[in-house]
Amino acid sequence: VQLVESGGGLVQAGGSLRLSCAASGFSVDDYVMAWFRQAPGKEREGVSCVNKYDGAPYCARSVRGRFITSTDGAKNMVYLQMDNLKPEDTATYYCVRGVLGATVAEDFEHWGQGTQVTVSS
Repeated sequence: VQLVESGGGLVQAGGSLRLSCAASGFSVDDYVMAWFRQAPGKEREGVSCVNKYDGAPYCARSVRGRFITSTDGAKNMVYLQMDNLKPEDTATYYCVRGVLGATVAEDFEHWGQGTQVTVSS
């Protein structure tokens, strides 16, 4: 099992970024795939929303309506589209894999190495 994130970087507030996660060793269609983030001194937070109304446990209210996650089973990829970025979105972003029913960070047993996102004001 391998998860490799890419697409992070430095962006100004109000800008957008699209993170990608290349999965190998399994099919993303067979598992719960999500994105979490962690900023220094803060707990891990799920930021994986399916749509702007998503109330999933790993879709933080602070990103609802701005972040959307999607998967491409044919390419075995997971994406995180982030719009209207804010300085408080600065964190390391992780692609994660969990089994059906996974809700909190501890339920996701496989994590990528992470990609840094920095939003300047």
